[in-house]
Amino acid sequence: MKTLYFLLAGFLLIQHNYSQDTFSICAVDTVTGEVGSAGASCIGEPQLPGGCRILSDVHPGVGVIHTQAYYLASNQNYARQLMNMGLPPQQIIDSLVANDAQNNPTKRQYGVVDLFEDSSRRAAYTGVNCDDYKNHIIGQYYTIQGNILLGQQILDSMEARFLNTEGELACRLMAALQGAKVIGADTRCLDDGVSSLSAFLRVAQPDDPVNDLYLDLNVPSAFPGIDPIDSLQTLLDNWGGCLGSGIGSNKETGNINIFPNPAESTIVFNISKYGLYSGDLDIFNNLGLTVYQQKNITGNKFSINLTGLHGIFFYRIIDQNTISKGKFIIK
Repeated sequence: MKTLYFLLAGFLLIQHNYSQDTFSICAVDTVTGEVGSAGASCIGEPQLPGGCRILSDVHPGVGVIHTQAYYLASNQNYARQLMNMGLPPQQIIDSLVANDAQNNPTKRQYGVVDLFEDSSRRAAYTGVNCDDYKNHIIGQYYTIQGNILLGQQILDSMEARFLNTEGELACRLMAALQGAKVIGADTRCLDDGVSSLSAFLRVAQPDDPVNDLYLDLNVPSAFPGIDPIDSLQTLLDNWGGCLGSGIGSNKETGNINIFPNPAESTIVFNISKYGLYSGDLDIFNNLGLTVYQQKNITGNKFSINLTGLHGIFFYRIIDQNTISKGKFIIK
């Protein structure tokens, strides 16, 4: 089913001549071992199922690959195989260029970063026939790439925000996207008055399963007049925001169990560390909209009923200075 999804999305992009993604960043944190990915584009649902998140390929504990500009699922799958084989980023890109599925690598754009011996390796590629403005930046632990841009200032602003933001990798990636939140950053969005129409932010910790990342936020389409980067920021803020370096910070995820998950309508929260005193619960959907709130929860087990809601939801519980968060599914 997952393979079919990628093939269908790739087919849609080929049929409609969509050139995406517009701006994105791949990065690693050599201290925490986190790897992350963020990007936005002036293409989203329904034209592109799931939005531009499709271009992001995150390998926990290993690295990140972005395959963008006239995206092809077959090229992305090939890049994934090469990273799984342990090839360095430059060799991955060289192989992608030499073995393009349509024998037309000059239309593609790639960014690849990995963790290697307490440091990182990185490489990027921008084909000469990508749509202007196009370029990429390679930094010490990151690559930033874009096409159909307003200009070089979009990439430069992303880099400056990333480098001048402290805290967890997620915070720095979000800051990079905020640096590109300019009307028409993707020039196809000039008439819409926004930078883009879809956006994503993904971070994996070293031991994460591939299909269950530490942070996986996606805005597949935007409400008219609302920039998806703002919606993504809301999702991050509700998820727990930016609370420091991620090492010894006050974010905790292992002290709460929720069940069943997926659920029909009722979710049970079990706080394992101790009775929760004066805790506040917020639940929000994948667009960052709050769908449920409860203040001053006490005790170590409680349940909530979310009849009528369906999909993926995120919870946040604040108990004094501790933030616990996670996600669940209502069928």
